[in-house]
Amino acid sequence: MKLIYKVLLFSAILLSSITFAQEIHAEAKVNGACGMCKDRIENTSKKAGASNAEWDAETLTLKLEFDQSKTSLDQILKKIAEVGHDNEKYKTTQEVYDKLPGCCHYDRTVTFDKKEEKTIPQNIHTEAKVNGACGQCKDRIEKASKDAGASMADWDADTMILKLEFDNTKTSLDQILKKIAEVGHDNEKYKTTQGVYDKLPGCCHYDRTVTFDKKEEKSTSEEMKMDMNSMKKEEHNHSEMIDKAIQEVKLTKVQDATALSGKSADLTFNIGKKELLKAACCNLSESFETNATVDVSFSNAVTGTKQLKMLGLDQKYTALTKELLPEIRGLASAYGLNFIPGRWISGIQLTKGGSTVVNGFESITGQINTEFVKFNKKPENTLNLFADFNGRYEANVTSTSSLSDHWSNSILLHGNATVGEKDSNDDSFLDRPKGNQINAAYLLDYNDLEHSGFGSHFGIQYLVDKRIAGQVGFDDKLPQSSQNKYGVNIDINRFQVWNKTGYIFKGKPYQSIGLMNQFTYHKQNSFFGYRNYFGEQKTYYSNLIFESIIGNTNNIYKVGGSFLYDDYNEDYLTQNYKRTEKVPGIFAEYTLTGTKFTLVAGARTDFHNLAGTQFSPRINFKYDFSPKTIVRLSAGKGFRTANVFAESQQFFASNRTLEIIDNQGKIYGLKPEIAWNYGISLQQEFKLFGRKATWVTDFFRTDFQNQVLADLENPQKIVFYNLNGKSFANSLQTQLDFSAAKNLDLRLAYKYYDVEADFQSGRKEVPFMAKNRGFFNAAYSTKKEGKDNFWTFDSTLQFVGKQRIPYTQSNPQNLQLPEFSDSYVTLNAQVAYQFNKHLRAYFGGENLTGYQQTNPILDAQNPFGNYFDGGMVYAPIMPANLYIGLDVNF
Repeated sequence: MKLIYKVLLFSAILLSSITFAQEIHAEAKVNGACGMCKDRIENTSKKAGASNAEWDAETLTLKLEFDQSKTSLDQILKKIAEVGHDNEKYKTTQEVYDKLPGCCHYDRTVTFDKKEEKTIPQNIHTEAKVNGACGQCKDRIEKASKDAGASMADWDADTMILKLEFDNTKTSLDQILKKIAEVGHDNEKYKTTQGVYDKLPGCCHYDRTVTFDKKEEKSTSEEMKMDMNSMKKEEHNHSEMIDKAIQEVKLTKVQDATALSGKSADLTFNIGKKELLKAACCNLSESFETNATVDVSFSNAVTGTKQLKMLGLDQKYTALTKELLPEIRGLASAYGLNFIPGRWISGIQLTKGGSTVVNGFESITGQINTEFVKFNKKPENTLNLFADFNGRYEANVTSTSSLSDHWSNSILLHGNATVGEKDSNDDSFLDRPKGNQINAAYLLDYNDLEHSGFGSHFGIQYLVDKRIAGQVGFDDKLPQSSQNKYGVNIDINRFQVWNKTGYIFKGKPYQSIGLMNQFTYHKQNSFFGYRNYFGEQKTYYSNLIFESIIGNTNNIYKVGGSFLYDDYNEDYLTQNYKRTEKVPGIFAEYTLTGTKFTLVAGARTDFHNLAGTQFSPRINFKYDFSPKTIVRLSAGKGFRTANVFAESQQFFASNRTLEIIDNQGKIYGLKPEIAWNYGISLQQEFKLFGRKATWVTDFFRTDFQNQVLADLENPQKIVFYNLNGKSFANSLQTQLDFSAAKNLDLRLAYKYYDVEADFQSGRKEVPFMAKNRGFFNAAYSTKKEGKDNFWTFDSTLQFVGKQRIPYTQSNPQNLQLPEFSDSYVTLNAQVAYQFNKHLRAYFGGENLTGYQQTNPILDAQNPFGNYFDGGMVYAPIMPANLYIGLDVNF
């Protein structure tokens, strides 16, 4: 029996050796003209038996890999001629040639010398790690490789990988790497001398502490096996390209940490799960505590709501999307940041300035897109428990699993309750509202992009959110008229269902079509003392996108159409406001990619039934002076319709009367807001004390037309009217990200805002906007010990300069506020311990400096009087708050 096993084993080894030896490489000249030709030639080659085929339009060279026991070069070239392409052995017929698309008509006068089939069994494909820093390094490494005998050399500055092709009868990997070290570049086999390294230009000085595992040069058969692995990598890259091709339908994955993409034409930061775990991140409003671009502040001292600001402007001017679908807008503007639990978020893409026209017309200062947790290779079940020392409790459950080869799902559950009644400054008002939220979502995904070309994502979400605020002792079970305690009661119900479906055309990974649809129902029933507000919104959104190329993938275009339907029904005091907005739109976007630049130019036209026809052009341009030095320019237009009640609820907890000055518009009598945004940025990567550093400086300006101003200059009123004059926002930010030591990352930023508008009383700084802001974040993690257990430490220090406060001098003297606020500093920090892959505990604190605004509520002792106002907030309204949490992965 043992003899039989040995014979079988020997036979299997022999058979595999013979089979492997039959896999050969060959080249041939094939005529063609464009990207469609490339697809036709390569697909025909594979149908004729080639395991791999790559045709180059410039050299007209077709590189092939095939098993010579199954096919031959002659058979492959014959099939290629049959579909319309002359080659070095066969010519197509004129009839077949004439049926080719116009772009595929090549020059048939080009001839090739016929030759017998030849093989290149000794041509080796391999790769190696080589250290470097810039474009000059790339040129030097590739030149040294070719001087050492490589026929092809391509070095990537991001991955430090050098891809090589060479004839192993003429050179070897060892000889090539030795030559590269001689010209100044450490690699996985050889190190250069310090003398040679010191003579390199300054921009070429890479981090010499980076080391690679040395490896022996592989034999011919091993190199051929590596080549097959390389093919598998190419297949994986092809899959990623497919995902990217319909990114509006299926989002690409975000990196684990915050990263600024060097390939994107716009200024987009990718915020991953690792960054989100640096702070409590109970919801979206708290997900930017370690990010210097977004400012988060309390907007009201009674309801405790938070609002985002970007480029010196309010949240309403930033497009807030979920899965690239409209999310926090309309009636959700005031409290929508609380509708996306932090533990549901897998990543955030933050784009500054004009974003793509494909995603709509409302983006003015940028776009913040949130991705939900989805299945990724293996099932994940997590439980998060959170509690703070001021009576807030929270639980999150996420579960992702695979249902079959192509189907997967996610179940997302969230519940929170705030039960504490804390009044730290003894003004008789709760520091933050009591209440609870139940939030659930179900996601279903179908992915067969690589085979049938179809992919689809379905989602459904429902939440109930209840808030009770006001004076300590207010009874929410009694109407306001039956008690003398001032109270606020906010009940919100929200339901959403959405679908995104995409199709990639067979044999054309660059060509796709995607359709997105979403329905949203939002209802708010609320009162603020004797002021009642009811709002109901029904929204349907649809977006159809077609993407393809012109000639090759350096020329990509997108065209499509969208439709937005908003039905609003609002009651404010005794007045009812109803309107229906219908907005069909069309758009086109073109991306041109060169050796050192990327240009994205787009425009859309929207036919708004109330705001009229609006044309919105946008352009983004990126130029790489080197792989480490990138300049970006952007300009674009956007417009929006204001929801004056929903967007100004922070002022409902006051006794200001609300007045709208009619400007002959069709939305509350107001015209649509229009704005132009312009930007320039510089991204520079370099070495600081031998460690990696990235410096980004950007400047953006926004100019408004018909901006809807909320004028607070009369302490007893809030007046809404369209801008008559100028309104602008200048934003300058400079940021340094520096890896100061192993596992120690520092982020330092400074922001300057110049935001002014022509109010009825004259040009003034927009209130509650600090001109100067400073930011510092430090993150450190210890070395992993044992089974993935380690500590992480994170802290964020922020400086907020003085802010203009609206006019209050007509109030009684004891109720007057200064013209400008004081500057202040806040500190947030968190310590976490990862016990193993399944258990993590964290402990942290917010506003650890303890700074609180003095008397954030004007005339708090007389909430039904003329001077009561809870909207004059410029600083934290809560003292230092500590929290604890636990993450469990099953």
